[in-house]
Amino acid sequence: MLETGVNIGQRYEIIDRIGSGGMADVYKAMDSKLNRLVAVKVLRQEFRIDKTFVSKFQKEAQAAAGLSHPNIVNVFDVGEDVNANFIVMELVEGITLKDYITRKKRLSVKEATSIAIQVSLGLEAAHQSGIVHRDVKPQNIMISTDGKVKLSDFGIARAASSNTISSNVMGSVHYSSPEQVRGGFANAQSDIYSLGVTLYEMLTGRVPFEGDTTVAIAIKHLQEEIVPPSKYAPNLPHSLEQIILKCTQKSVDRRYATMGQVIMDLKRSLVDPDGDFVTIAPLSSHAQTIMLSQSEMEDIRNGAAAGRNQEPEEHYESRSRRYEEPEEEDEEEDDEDQDGISGALEKAVTIGGFIIGGIIIILLGVFIAHAMGLFGGESHSSSREESSLLSSGSTFSSASEAEGQVEVPNIVGHTVDEAQRMLNDLQLGIVKGGEEASDTYPEGQIISQDIPKGTRVDIHTAISYVISTGKADIVVPYVVNSSQTKAETTLKSMGLDTTVTQEYSSEVKIGRVIRTSPKAGTEVSSGTTVEVVVSLGEEDTQVEVPGVLGVSEATAKKTLTNLGLKVTVDTGTSSKYKEGEVMAQSISEGTRVDTGTEITITVNSGQEEEEEPSSSSSSETPSDDGSDDGEGAAGSGIWSCSERLNAPGNYGNGPIRLTLSQVVDGDTKETTVLESDTPSFPLKFETTGEPGVSVGTVYLYELVDGEYVKRAKYTVPFSEQ
Repeated sequence: MLETGVNIGQRYEIIDRIGSGGMADVYKAMDSKLNRLVAVKVLRQEFRIDKTFVSKFQKEAQAAAGLSHPNIVNVFDVGEDVNANFIVMELVEGITLKDYITRKKRLSVKEATSIAIQVSLGLEAAHQSGIVHRDVKPQNIMISTDGKVKLSDFGIARAASSNTISSNVMGSVHYSSPEQVRGGFANAQSDIYSLGVTLYEMLTGRVPFEGDTTVAIAIKHLQEEIVPPSKYAPNLPHSLEQIILKCTQKSVDRRYATMGQVIMDLKRSLVDPDGDFVTIAPLSSHAQTIMLSQSEMEDIRNGAAAGRNQEPEEHYESRSRRYEEPEEEDEEEDDEDQDGISGALEKAVTIGGFIIGGIIIILLGVFIAHAMGLFGGESHSSSREESSLLSSGSTFSSASEAEGQVEVPNIVGHTVDEAQRMLNDLQLGIVKGGEEASDTYPEGQIISQDIPKGTRVDIHTAISYVISTGKADIVVPYVVNSSQTKAETTLKSMGLDTTVTQEYSSEVKIGRVIRTSPKAGTEVSSGTTVEVVVSLGEEDTQVEVPGVLGVSEATAKKTLTNLGLKVTVDTGTSSKYKEGEVMAQSISEGTRVDTGTEITITVNSGQEEEEEPSSSSSSETPSDDGSDDGEGAAGSGIWSCSERLNAPGNYGNGPIRLTLSQVVDGDTKETTVLESDTPSFPLKFETTGEPGVSVGTVYLYELVDGEYVKRAKYTVPFSEQ
């Protein structure tokens, strides 16, 4: 496992591990040259030590890199470093189709059909380029966050199938075609079979064949007919069921010939769901069950049939026994694999497959009968044959007990050194098959072995084992900037619980993850609760200015300061307000402004003393509404205002117009006092008003699209000069 921050290929910096498979670990990484996120798949150690496998893997990955299609995960680079053999792929933010099916149990008809069409389009592009996938399954199909379906791991299956290194095929055998489980050639129609099984699982929530072992499942692919999916999904349209059944025919001749035909019928099924337009060819003579005579059956049991008949194809096996040097025929097989097989050879393969299937059934019957005590001493040899078939993948042995065989010991619970000594004493080999976390076995002890204890095998057979890495510590994944839903799905899929908190952020978009606690890269136990902090977006820093007219200076300052406003105090005189009360404020009530905005309040310093009235004239006290009754106004002095006006929160930096409104003798008088194309705030406002009127209202208008729009109003005081 690569650590966070490791740089491979002098270009790709590992961020965190995002997945793990039978052959490789997948990491999220940063491409330092192109400054983009990518997915890096790094081969496991047990595969890297086989140079033949690495060579084939690189060759196939390079061929897949030539594919460019919206429904195929792009391969950007293939490389080798001191620490890793790797391929660099497009990073798809999303989940696998397998996880999606697990979460939804079963998909709707339209959704499953849409996914199948997109997968088919990707496969069609690959087939047209001469590339067969060979491992189509939900685990290799990605669904991105925007709903795009992409098929991954082109070429990897071929590299694995041509090698004898141990690999975990339990996940793939559910989707393998009959010709693949027989060890025969795979072509484009093998992908069609696997697609049919995948579509079956999407609609029913289950695979068509289940079993305790890979061999048991493989036998069902060869011998048993698929249960119609309508049994598990009663409302399944007739046309879609027929498409699935045609895709999953055991005979290649009875399946669709091309992906283009599959796509055409899938699209038609959406328009005509109950149509009867899918035609499945009837069984031909070469596909019928072959009945063997009693003498032929005896010959098969004695191992002689292989000498008289066509050499049987390699039956399905786990390919896990020993490393072998590649032969030149491998390259010829690769070429034949690309070109496909002729119809005549396919028929021969089909017949051979059913013959081998019959043999396996007979051997299973003998094995069961032996277990029930129905046979005597002869049953032991049959039991050994069955064990050899199911566990070591060797060809059928004779009925008599073969010389040079030993009984496999139990190496589970032992260290590798102990197991190696035990096996070497019996002239058996040992090979590492993988690593797994375990709550039962401590780190360094063997968890499982591929050949069960007590099985008799040939000497020099290699026993594959899985070693414990200790208790299942989970590395918290990197989900920063992911959506809340995606982050929770990712964490829960890894066995972690989640709790969500929210906070404001000016850097992370609303609904996206700001951070996790514990942070990414931390190792935690299964079931640990991870806090996911989600952004509420940028915090609203504006406040609404309250009205403070008529309140004391101290109260006004406290109210405005608590809102984050800067307060400056001016003084004036007014007969309307008591001494010490606010008589005007520079930003009107209800205006929204940023915190830190400066606001000026004008405090009444006390009414000026009135002069003694003369005999020829008299003046009256201004009325409470801030205006006089008009008498004596002509004898009054000049009333002026000098204020600083702050920009309103909704101001867009356009030209402005200021108007002054005052009440004179009960009538409102409004005049334009300022126009400016490039005002500078705080705006110095100076003007004269109506004689004897101590307060006025200034309105600020902004020119928008040729019209003046009111943005704010300010209450301003006037005093006599």
